[in-house]
Amino acid sequence: MIMASAMTGEMDFRNVHVLLVEDNLADARLVREAFSEWTIPYNLHHVQDGVEAMAFLHREGKYADSITPDIVLLDLNLPRKDGRQVLSEIKGDPCLKCIPVVALTTSSASADIEACYQRGANAFVTKPMDFSRFVDVLTAVKEFWFSAATLPTRHCCA
Repeated sequence: MIMASAMTGEMDFRNVHVLLVEDNLADARLVREAFSEWTIPYNLHHVQDGVEAMAFLHREGKYADSITPDIVLLDLNLPRKDGRQVLSEIKGDPCLKCIPVVALTTSSASADIEACYQRGANAFVTKPMDFSRFVDVLTAVKEFWFSAATLPTRHCCA
């Protein structure tokens, strides 16, 4: 698990927790770099496959002390357990289903977009190839989810 933190006293935000599920280490590095420009307090938790993602979310094994994330950024093409399956499991679990899940993927295929929304994705974002555009896209995600939207509490188990 990779954790990155940024704290400033400029804005009145609670410390947000983001779970990044990404097997491509170069893409994970880009996300970390993009997050380093955030001015809100955050923790970025990174796992590399769907099995680890579910262990993190269920607080199993080495993730026993993990915190429920405020949002999940989920790649679709993952080893061991595909992102589509992870999405279905998250949205099918009464204790996890209220966590916003953003599919963050290289795909722009209409079949992937429709499949993700049918499984309960809260957003589908295609990763831009250009770093500055990538930062812009992640900034838009941050602005929406942490400024415009009201997130559920971390303990939303029904």
